[in-house]
Amino acid sequence: MHFWLDFLPLIIYFLLIIFLIVGIILGIKFIITLDKVERVVDDVNDKVQSLNGFFHLIDYATDKISLATDKVVDSVVSLFNKLIVKRKKKKIKKESIENE
Repeated sequence: MHFWLDFLPLIIYFLLIIFLIVGIILGIKFIITLDKVERVVDDVNDKVQSLNGFFHLIDYATDKISLATDKVVDSVVSLFNKLIVKRKKKKIKKESIENE
């Protein structure tokens, strides 16, 4: 029994030292990996910033195209409405003349 009381703390200390060393090694590898990831993210961010002007140009062009198509659609719809209103007015006039 005396043997176990002397031997078990040594085993526990030895395992804790190994656990601490493994934790330090994993922490260092984690820090190195985070540095690499940070460099990749910075590189991607730089590339996106360089394309920002291109995306702004595309956005501007699509806005202008959308504005032009909206104007065309509005004019076609107003022309169509005018034709329908004229036909309805003619039909109402014919009916009123026939009723009198």
